Amino acid sequence: MSADSKNPLLLAKLVALAAAMFMFAIFVLPPLYDLFCEITGIGGKTDSAYTAVAVEVDRSRDIEVQFVATNNATMPWDFYPVEERVIVHPGEAREVVFYAHNRTSNDMLGQAIPNVLPNNAADYFHKTECFCFNNQPLAAGESAELALVFIVDPDLPASVNTVTLSYTMFDITDRTKVQVSQVQ
Repeated sequence: MSADSKNPLLLAKLVALAAAMFMFAIFVLPPLYDLFCEITGIGGKTDSAYTAVAVEVDRSRDIEVQFVATNNATMPWDFYPVEERVIVHPGEAREVVFYAHNRTSNDMLGQAIPNVLPNNAADYFHKTECFCFNNQPLAAGESAELALVFIVDPDLPASVNTVTLSYTMFDITDRTKVQVSQVQ
């Protein structure tokens, strides 16, 4: 067999391998990563809605909670926390507001993805109400105040005095069949 006849076969194998690697990265790795983060506690993901139970507020301790908001590269909204930081006592419920404004001439649907730092604080940061639990529809030019209610667990390790909650807002308009007007 000549070298010229082997090249198309080798090229076909390499293309098939590249396609298989691409499919693995898209469909297999994300669930494996989520499982790994859930098992190890790495990644700063918080649980979904937290049902508040009566706990004693620890007034002897202050925790600074910082808020950061960013947009994914394809998200053209203005999105930011109204307050960049608050001081809370562990066990105390606190409400803060984020502002979102759709600067475009199109109706859009956004989804905020949270992250908590340091990673060991994620298990102790509980959201009882959060705009991140639902998609955020905004009509063209519309603005909204997005509420977050949270509690820092009194069992937060004593070495943690500052918790940073960050959100990244993604444009999911094209990823859903629901129109913005149907969600509002």
